[in-house]
Amino acid sequence: MADQIPLYPVRSAAVAAVANRKRAAYYSAAGPGPGAERPSRYRLEDESAHLDEMPLMMSEEGVENEESDYHTLPRARAARRGRGLRGLPRRLCGGWASLCTSCCDWLVNVCRRQRELRARTVWLGRPEKSEEKHPGNSIRNQKYNVFTFIPGVLYEQFKFFLNLYFLLVSCSQFVPALKIGYLYTYWAPLGFVLAVTITREAVDEFRRFRRDKEVNAQLYSKLTVREDVCTVGCVFEGIPPGAGLFILDWDAFHGAVQSTVFGALTENQRIPSDMVFLRTSEKAGSCFIRTDQLDGETDWKLRVAVSCTQRLPALGDLFSIRAYVHAQKPQLDIHGFEGTFTREDSDPPVHESLSIENTLWASTVVASGTVIGVVIYTGRETRSVMNTSNPKNKVGLLDIELNQLTKALFLALVALSVVMVTLQGFAGPWYRNLFRFLLLFSYIIPISLRVNLDMGKAAYGWMMMRDEHIPGTVVRTSTIPEELGRLVYLLTDKTGTLTQNEMVFKRLHLGTVSYGTDTMDEVQSHVRSAYAQLHSQAGGNGASSTPPRKAQPPGPRVRKSVSSRVYEVVRAIALCHNVTPVYESGAGVTGETEHAEADQDLSDENRTYQASSPDEVALVQWTESVGLTLVSRDLMSMQLRTPGGQILTYRVLQMFPFTSESKRMGIIVRDESTAEITFYMKGADAVMAAVVQYNDWLEEECGNMAREGLRTLVVAKRALTEEQYQDFESRYAQAKLSVHDRALKVAAAVESLEREMQLLGLTGVEDRLQADVRPTLELLRNAGIKIWMLTGDKLETATCIAKSSHLVSRTQDVHVFRPVASRGEAHLELNAFRRKHDCALVLSGDSLEVCLRYYEHELVELACQCPAVVCCRCSPTQKACIVRLLQQHTRRRTCAIGDGGNDVSMIQAADCGIGIEGKEGKAASLAADFSITQFRHIGRLLMVHGRSSYKRSAALGQFVMHRGLIISTMQAVFSSVCYFASVPLYQGFLMVGYATIYTMFPVFSLVLDQDVKPDMAMLYPELYKDLTKGRSLSFKTFLVWVVISIYQGGILMYGALVLFESEFVHVVAISFTALVLTELLMVALTVRTWHWLMVVAELLSLGCYVASLAFLNEYFDVAFITTVAFVWKVSAVTVVSCLPLYVLKYLKRKLSPPSYSKLTS
Repeated sequence: MADQIPLYPVRSAAVAAVANRKRAAYYSAAGPGPGAERPSRYRLEDESAHLDEMPLMMSEEGVENEESDYHTLPRARAARRGRGLRGLPRRLCGGWASLCTSCCDWLVNVCRRQRELRARTVWLGRPEKSEEKHPGNSIRNQKYNVFTFIPGVLYEQFKFFLNLYFLLVSCSQFVPALKIGYLYTYWAPLGFVLAVTITREAVDEFRRFRRDKEVNAQLYSKLTVREDVCTVGCVFEGIPPGAGLFILDWDAFHGAVQSTVFGALTENQRIPSDMVFLRTSEKAGSCFIRTDQLDGETDWKLRVAVSCTQRLPALGDLFSIRAYVHAQKPQLDIHGFEGTFTREDSDPPVHESLSIENTLWASTVVASGTVIGVVIYTGRETRSVMNTSNPKNKVGLLDIELNQLTKALFLALVALSVVMVTLQGFAGPWYRNLFRFLLLFSYIIPISLRVNLDMGKAAYGWMMMRDEHIPGTVVRTSTIPEELGRLVYLLTDKTGTLTQNEMVFKRLHLGTVSYGTDTMDEVQSHVRSAYAQLHSQAGGNGASSTPPRKAQPPGPRVRKSVSSRVYEVVRAIALCHNVTPVYESGAGVTGETEHAEADQDLSDENRTYQASSPDEVALVQWTESVGLTLVSRDLMSMQLRTPGGQILTYRVLQMFPFTSESKRMGIIVRDESTAEITFYMKGADAVMAAVVQYNDWLEEECGNMAREGLRTLVVAKRALTEEQYQDFESRYAQAKLSVHDRALKVAAAVESLEREMQLLGLTGVEDRLQADVRPTLELLRNAGIKIWMLTGDKLETATCIAKSSHLVSRTQDVHVFRPVASRGEAHLELNAFRRKHDCALVLSGDSLEVCLRYYEHELVELACQCPAVVCCRCSPTQKACIVRLLQQHTRRRTCAIGDGGNDVSMIQAADCGIGIEGKEGKAASLAADFSITQFRHIGRLLMVHGRSSYKRSAALGQFVMHRGLIISTMQAVFSSVCYFASVPLYQGFLMVGYATIYTMFPVFSLVLDQDVKPDMAMLYPELYKDLTKGRSLSFKTFLVWVVISIYQGGILMYGALVLFESEFVHVVAISFTALVLTELLMVALTVRTWHWLMVVAELLSLGCYVASLAFLNEYFDVAFITTVAFVWKVSAVTVVSCLPLYVLKYLKRKLSPPSYSKLTS
């Protein structure tokens, strides 16, 4: 895959052989077990092996130095090279350059000084103790303000050489000695371009202003010291820090918060700023929030209130206590937070640790209950704003290429003018003649180029939005439709983009028996019979309230029946999760235990399940479908309803949530009816295989399910005695109170339970893909587009979706990049990856950060050669960083597509951003250049509209240049014949009419041209691959048009000079009429598929010219143009200028037909 990238320095064969044996021993070793020491994987035995593994980018010096010295090595080597007298001038120049650079940097920092981010202490309800001011919280997405609008728009226009050139040319007409023709012939086209541009930008700015005003006009409620509630704008301006508690309603909320104010938010309300969660209306002291606009995940996240403030008797006590929150300085990390809550007026003082579970980040939504929080970060210091990049003005590659061609034309213009002055012999005021020639030949660079291209872009956008095959498509940035036809890399989000984020339970495997979707009724009958038997036994013995002395699993201890095994695995799945049932009729999560209230409130019709993962919800919904229903849950207990309607209550003793490191979750519950204590656990097969009892089927079945695209979870349990649990609880509590190495000690305590667990079963869940995702991805791959999936989801989930969506084919190898934390680990993994050939790459955001720090170039080079790349656990900032890396290292066009607020940075950083309006809101859709409703629409958007837009604009741009080149060639021939005089050939209305009504409509009708039909473009996506090479618009095609223009201009001018009779006005009449006819015929020669509007444009332009001949007495001899001689002379000149080109086109199509012609024939 990457053999051409040398990562090793050349060494002797003996040393290389020794190192190869060591590497083979290392990479053939099995993966680490649960108790293996991770650093041992990267331990190197000698320095030679270390050097062998080092990429060339790292010198041997870099190996010997510390990590902090690595970046200073090139500078040190450069200093050594510059020693001696010969290096003295270089050092002096370098010193002055360094001094100037330092001064400039200092001035820039002074002008753009930003407030340093610091940790802060926020006092509850005491604004007088505020340490510093905090930024406002208003939302502003506008590019300009009242003062910068006109200068900003003009700068964006005149930074292009084309527009700047015409501004200078137009201004030169105010100098009498340089004036040629009328002012309106120069200023009218330029003014029209600027007016259209300013109007378009003003409309876009007004729309942004109106959207921002709508969001900032929302209101929130604030709890004050007097315990009353007032409504204020969420901008929070004028409110001192710590002035009160916010109570924000869904319809009552607005834009700018000053830090340390209390806020209370109700269900379905967006959180305006980053807060610490103090209190909730829920009895359990917790609530759910939706984070889809922050991290792209639609699953609900559980947040827990600070226990000290949650236990306060009344809401007003928040102001009576002396307490403060110490928060770390604002960070980019949306998955972490470190802080402390301290109450000083208690004896002893209360210190409570704060983590991510106690936070409410801005742009998230309260999903249940009412919460009260204290604001800690506002405005640009919030996590959501820090992870959002500023929008940039995107410029299409076609515009850049045309800008380069106009520079080449300008050089040709200068050269031609110098040649004319030279042939004059530099007689008289030659410099004035030089400027006059520059103005005479200024039509080489046609100002109508920008007008035609901008109008063409608007037409392409209109066609996209009117396409019935992709309904709901919106073009928000009308300046880059051609970018859709030049894409090489497509970076896509996973959740909501490739998938519907809807999980469906598909498979249950018990080792000897497997159940699929068509046999779930058998599982239901097993569960019903098992609970009926248990209920009859409990009723017969009359001992349902007497706990046994020993905790033991139900059923016989010898080989269990299928019914008992099904019963146990279904009960384990119904208990081992973090799902909470939510009832619309209630106030949120119902925690009542009385049967009467349960019958009244816990109705199935109003119940919905919420959890931090859709997998969890799918599993609980499946247990409900087979008869075991979760009806209630809080932090301390949960209730299940059996098929017979009996309510079973379980007390939650301990909960071990899923983490990306552990890859498993566990729960310890006590059955209230039997007092049995059971430890249930489920997780990925890679980690569960080491903790369950020996079996011979788990690995094979996990592989089978993975090949089907299912997400697998292994379910296991362990029965605990009271003594075992009490021993564990004491060790676990002690570990949680540890100050040092808390995470390691807690993990060690939990691992003491994870031994010889009983394997219950294996589940398979399918994440439903969006409609037609697989054929769409296949279409894009055939078109030569490389697809990268960037997601904030877990590695296992991302890998599974990559396989099920066929982003990675089932026969293709997948290289999972091991977690790395240092430079040594990173280079070992890169070398391991280098040996793989034609495999997909899967890596996490943390590993990506480490690799980019030391081996940015190597990583990008290797990754770009992969057929597919999957980056998981990516923050919004990392997504945008990956886009920019591809742009910098490959110089190729990138496209980003997503549907959540976490995708906005990626969409704005890409050359072309596409947003999907879906379940995660409209943030991505509003920030994108193009908005679609389904992922499958991107196929037609690129293959049909993107391809057509690029080819049409390329043809249109070159034809407009040809139109200017041909008339400039005629001017050059005329000036040569007239002894190199700087006299214009055509004046006044003839020049304006030539660029507008006489040729504008036929030329612009090229935006309707197409080489193949849309269905054919979708059927053969390989046609798209040719566009990435830029062959439709290149210096080669441009030179072809230059040759055509010189030939036709010379024929038209010399033909008119040869055939005219006595008066100069006859030359003008013959040459101009032949010029107009030639342009109309050239449009017909360029067209590949005729549209009825093209025919109308040709006839309309011809009719306008013929009709205007009667009114052009100033330029034409009306008596001459009505003679037969005029007609045959014009016809002869026109035929000679066009007929050879028609013959050449016919021969080329026969001898070397283009690829699309083979499909249309």
